[in-house]
Amino acid sequence: MSDAFLSATVRIPGHEGAEIEAYSAVAQDDQPRGGVVVIHHLPGYDEATKEIVRRFGHMGYNAVMPNLYWHDAPGAAPDDAAAAGRAKGGIPDERLVGDVAGAAQYLRSLPNSNSKVGVIGYCSGGRQSVLAACSLPLDAAVDCYGAFVTGDPSSIEGHPLRHISPLYDKLPNLNCPLLGLFGADDKHPSPEEVAELEQLLTKYGKSFEFHSYAGAGHAFFMVERPAFRPEAAKDGWERIKSFFGKHLSA
Repeated sequence: MSDAFLSATVRIPGHEGAEIEAYSAVAQDDQPRGGVVVIHHLPGYDEATKEIVRRFGHMGYNAVMPNLYWHDAPGAAPDDAAAAGRAKGGIPDERLVGDVAGAAQYLRSLPNSNSKVGVIGYCSGGRQSVLAACSLPLDAAVDCYGAFVTGDPSSIEGHPLRHISPLYDKLPNLNCPLLGLFGADDKHPSPEEVAELEQLLTKYGKSFEFHSYAGAGHAFFMVERPAFRPEAAKDGWERIKSFFGKHLSA
């Protein structure tokens, strides 16, 4: 298996048949491999998350990140598109599911796909990764500190994302294994919210594994932020590698 991959901006199918922008990393050989849909964080379709897409390419997966704000401002700069999306109250859940479905379709259509697709998301994307895994036929999902899978977003005064609500009614439909990576010092999700999610998934008989990191808060994977915690991020990446290796292998 070659370690060569091509990263590029592409167009993929999105919600309700729309064509949207995405960033992909596609292996340049014909060996069958799994695919990973990367869901970007609230700041949007940025260089930091494109680097994560390339990292999955380096790990041997085909990967793609849909620009979730493309519907709100087609062709706009990423920061402007993100601002437009947040001004409208965030990304509606139905639209998110449609865009991830299109990204999964894109990955499965590649000639070197083994037809298995996982999803991973960070921050708001962590919640959306769980939402996608409850709504679509996926093979694995990773939630990196996704807020409001449980808990109440309305408790945050001035919270701008009107379309976000907890996923209590969706969790019984989780249809693939879930890996959760959380900071013990995070407020959203708080340790109490993570514990509640763990209890619910146990109640519903779902396959999951959770890990919380002492001394880490929100966004501990983000290398360009003060919140970055190298030890937690390193261990988290090892767990992601093992988890996807188990569930997305040929």
